[in-house]
Amino acid sequence: MRKLFITGNWKMNKTATEAVQLVSALVKKVEGLSDKIDIAVCPPFTTLDRISTILKGSGVSLGAQNLSDKASGAYTGEISAAMLLDLGVKYVIIGHSERRQYYGETDELISKKAKFALGAGLLPIVCIGETLQEREAGKMSNVITTQFKGSLAGLTAEDMLKTTIAYEPVWAIGTGKTASPDQAQEVHALIRKLLVDTFGKAVADKVIVQYGGSVKADNAKELMAKPDIDGALVGGASLDAEGFSALIKNSIG
Repeated sequence: MRKLFITGNWKMNKTATEAVQLVSALVKKVEGLSDKIDIAVCPPFTTLDRISTILKGSGVSLGAQNLSDKASGAYTGEISAAMLLDLGVKYVIIGHSERRQYYGETDELISKKAKFALGAGLLPIVCIGETLQEREAGKMSNVITTQFKGSLAGLTAEDMLKTTIAYEPVWAIGTGKTASPDQAQEVHALIRKLLVDTFGKAVADKVIVQYGGSVKADNAKELMAKPDIDGALVGGASLDAEGFSALIKNSIG
């Protein structure tokens, strides 16, 4: 039985002061739930230090939204795995659709980042998903398969057990549109089959596959009830402690 895993991706939102207020309120609202569900928040880099202090012993883990594929050096504007680990970061989002779309991140680079994160002791959340045009053209299966194979290239079965996959239909991110539970389950089932084919059933049965596409408190329960949906990568709905905590509680029924 896979334990549900809900991650809040704050994207480029919240100053340090605002972040402290948000996470302080969230910790109180989800107190005692860590036995039933894994929870993480991924705030901006500028807030990680202060948020890390608040989260200690809370049952809520700290994540980051990106990392470099280099250990250190003359890479202006980049953040290394060692820097993240030093701040108490446990998870790191890799290959989010916005990184792919706006910053040209390729499957090859995402694979390098995932391997680098794992080698450093971070747990990657690797994102894959199709655009509206790709879905309407009947290319969803091909896109998901290509991104899966490319973004996870070189990972071992042992690596995969430490890796979360987030399926995010690009057409449902920040648009208010959500894939129906059946649509989401269809893609999650495909991802599970790809995991079986690539890493074996024993590994596939343990890998967490999150859904990320306009998940909110009012649709979380129905989505999480599907057999291959193991949690959510939540964007806008994670920016409010009341709404995010309700989403988390609804996810576990």
